Amino acid sequence: MAQREQRVTPLELFFDLVFVYAITQVTLLMSDDPTWHGVGRGLLVLAALWWAWTGYAWLTNTLEPEEGVVRAGMFAAMAALLVVALAVPDAFDADAVLFGVAYLIVRLLNLQLYAMAAKSDPDLLQAVLRMVAPAALAPAIILVAGFFDGRAQVALWVIALAIDYLGVVIGRGQGWRVSPAHFAERHGLIVIIALGESIVAIGIGAAGVSLTPSIVAAAVLGIVVVATLWWAYFDVYAVSAQRQLSEASGAARARLARDYYSYLHLPMIAGIVLFALGLKKTIEQVGDPLATVPAVALCGGLSLYFLTHVAFRVRVVHFVRRTTTERPGWIGPGRLVTGLAMLALIPAALELSALTALVLVTGVCCALIAYDVMHYREERAQVREARP
Repeated sequence: MAQREQRVTPLELFFDLVFVYAITQVTLLMSDDPTWHGVGRGLLVLAALWWAWTGYAWLTNTLEPEEGVVRAGMFAAMAALLVVALAVPDAFDADAVLFGVAYLIVRLLNLQLYAMAAKSDPDLLQAVLRMVAPAALAPAIILVAGFFDGRAQVALWVIALAIDYLGVVIGRGQGWRVSPAHFAERHGLIVIIALGESIVAIGIGAAGVSLTPSIVAAAVLGIVVVATLWWAYFDVYAVSAQRQLSEASGAARARLARDYYSYLHLPMIAGIVLFALGLKKTIEQVGDPLATVPAVALCGGLSLYFLTHVAFRVRVVHFVRRTTTERPGWIGPGRLVTGLAMLALIPAALELSALTALVLVTGVCCALIAYDVMHYREERAQVREARP
């Protein structure tokens, strides 16, 4: 099968609009219940939504989504995903069964479209058949979980997600097709969507309140942090990842795409969502110290984001050392130090005003970008000039 290297299509962007709304709903779920229990449930829902989205990202990387029947299938999946998003705030309560039914439909439609994509490709068909059991069983368990509550419900969710995330390990990437440019662009756009959620959180937090100088300052600082998160990912890391994916082939390329994008982008997206929660609470109470959960979300979310970048580099370095004799470049300590510094700021966020805590995390983020620019000028230029 010919590799698909065209740009992300308008239909894929249209599909992602529903996912944008779903992410917003996850933040709302956690914001309405800013406890460890509420955050945990929100992260479980985010993990389920992410895996559904990755299924369609892999699908449209293989199958032309603008074809007639496929287009109709994508629209049907969008409708089901919208119902999923609407049910997110009560996914563990009144709308648990509705969430489960709609989520199961989203996943089954994905399998049906994959079957169409694999008709003329025996290797891909075998890969899809290996995926059917976990991809159908996991959402079915989430549906069953809707008839339970409490710890039993959460336990069923955890089992379902474990089946989903471990199921793709079967076959070690054999038979899957990955078009690097399209795959990298699709995931880069979803990172931008997640960053946009932080901007939405600023607006929601400031809604209905007087725009005092403190709130305006917090909003501006929030945008600065979001800009540093964008810079940290897109300046070099996204370019380097796409290049490594382009240089790989066959099952090795599929495994790298699975690990770097499907697996490791989830904690990064989760970090952004947690930061959005902390930022929303910061805007709402700029003059008071944050409660424990919002403080951990503000600082811990950013820590998770940057430590995921460290995991990115570890995975890429492992891949390069196994497949070539090339020395992987630009592996600095900045993101590790930044991630640890964010964790160290949690006690300060519990004692100082929310605005002061935001000032501190903004300063750390800006320091990282300044460090990268000053200390890795040549390495950054080499990576960016070597775009695939």
